[in-house]
Amino acid sequence: MGLGELNEVDRALAAEVADWRRRGLGRSVGGGGTDGRVAVDFTSNDYLGMAGNAAVCAAASEAAREHGAGGRAARLLGGGSPKTADLEHQLASWLGADAALLLPSGYQANLTLMAAIAGPGDVVVSDEDNHASLIDGLRLSRATVKVFRHADAEHAAALLEESRGARRVLCVTESVFSMGGDRAPLVELSEACARLGAGLIVDEAHAVGVVGPRGRGGFAASGAASAPLVAQIVTGGKALGAAGAFIAGSQALVEAVIHKGRGFMFSTAVAPAVVGALEASIGLVADADPAREILRAHAVRIAAAAGAPEPSAAIVPILIGDERRAVAAAEALRAGGLGVRAVRQPTVRPGAAQLRVACHAQHRSQDIDALLDGLAPILGAGDGTVRAGDTDGAQRAVETVSSPSSLTVPPPPVFIVGTDTDIGKTVAAAAVARALDAPYWKPVQTGEDSDSRTVERLAGPRPDAARVIAAPAYEFPLPASPHTAAAAAGAVIDPEVLHVALGDRVREAAPAPLVVELAGGLHVPLTASYTQADWLARERPRVVLIARSGLGTLNHTLLTLEALRARRLTPSALILVGEPHAENAATLAAHVDHLFELPTLAPLDPGAIDAWLAEHPLADAIRRE
Repeated sequence: MGLGELNEVDRALAAEVADWRRRGLGRSVGGGGTDGRVAVDFTSNDYLGMAGNAAVCAAASEAAREHGAGGRAARLLGGGSPKTADLEHQLASWLGADAALLLPSGYQANLTLMAAIAGPGDVVVSDEDNHASLIDGLRLSRATVKVFRHADAEHAAALLEESRGARRVLCVTESVFSMGGDRAPLVELSEACARLGAGLIVDEAHAVGVVGPRGRGGFAASGAASAPLVAQIVTGGKALGAAGAFIAGSQALVEAVIHKGRGFMFSTAVAPAVVGALEASIGLVADADPAREILRAHAVRIAAAAGAPEPSAAIVPILIGDERRAVAAAEALRAGGLGVRAVRQPTVRPGAAQLRVACHAQHRSQDIDALLDGLAPILGAGDGTVRAGDTDGAQRAVETVSSPSSLTVPPPPVFIVGTDTDIGKTVAAAAVARALDAPYWKPVQTGEDSDSRTVERLAGPRPDAARVIAAPAYEFPLPASPHTAAAAAGAVIDPEVLHVALGDRVREAAPAPLVVELAGGLHVPLTASYTQADWLARERPRVVLIARSGLGTLNHTLLTLEALRARRLTPSALILVGEPHAENAATLAAHVDHLFELPTLAPLDPGAIDAWLAEHPLADAIRRE
């Protein structure tokens, strides 16, 4: 086979990529910088212009001439620059930390840190919008992960409280979030950690250099008490304009990472040129208060014009909703010489695509004028023309994004998940759909009995529409697990079909949430290698867990809760179905925010469900999430 020929694996991969492109999720890697059509950069994270600063570039060049081009080996094998330790001391002194350790990238720093200081027997409470590197580092750590609602310090505190007694308890958050641009409630999180004996870890990637006294980041800007602060992660490739990343904290923390951090131990050291650039950049950034004022003024102006919340730092997210419309909007701006990127899943949730505008201190007033001119028709506020660099192609793109419906993010779906089969999941799904006045969808139906018809009967029609929004994506006559039932019918379930269908159903259901009932228990396979748990981890919906109420069920229920949380899914509610069991309910209540007991209803009809809902605030519990 020649190098240009595709084998079976290559053909399958090419088909997957083609499907992603068809759904508006295609990506490409350019050469970096800007191309001939893009004159103004609103994409990169070079917030203070340090990447092109003459002094920074000169320092990088001098370091390379003096110490060579490469890191040569891992630090523990003598690699790196002779000045690396001086740089680490400089960074730690700037932040007010005892010590710091330099690694090749922010992603690698987060993976290394999490796996070095957390493990089995530990609990880490993590914001649901944390960066992928934090998420992946926590997965590698094998610690128990509990996910709190975005920027909800009260929810985080409740999870910390229930985790007391673990070997080590940590809370992890970004200070300024990379996509939303908002700040974490660091004062409240710090207070909760101090009160409950937990350690706080803060990723400062998009905050250092941009906010805080002398640009020291979000934690310094917050004024939070430093007692529970274990570590800060500072990337060198954003406001500092170079590359690499630092883990900063106590000397004990840094020693622990040196001894246990595989990403540090087994990686070639950062190149001398990067060390030299960072040495120069840190000094310049610390004294860049005027540039920070300009940067903030740009961000505030753009947010106000776009109707977005006042920004916390340099990032202004502009909601579009639909992935294809977001790509078309970005292309319209690009045709006018404005570099703005569309952010889509998996970076954000399905249906929450956005334009991510990154402001730079070096932007001129006329650059901001051009951006606002270009955004006006996209947001439906202009006269339908692209005033900055108007072209026929850009005009067609704008026409695809001007629909008001494209500017509303549908709420996340509510997945009804069971610990097992035949536990009353469909009755509970009908109750949830009726409580939320929401449409219902069963993605995979096995067996002759139709859960969709049952829900239609028990939940009743919606005021202006049928309760069941669509037929299942797959229906098989054998009453078995989905992959077995599919095989018996000579078929295979395609997870991509389910993913695409879910996105379509969620948009059709908006502004109501979509109630989705899975088949059987959480770990039931959809294919030989892809379970329903895998699907949930991909979609990140709200989850309502359904379990039996009686004796012999605690183990299944607790294991399912553990499996959900390992996938960063915290159930909105747990519904125990069947004859109430006080001891089981009391035990499980400590593991969930909201627990409800749904007894056997007689007669089983909409009136009985309404009577139960009148006494149980199920909708409030789910909507709080």
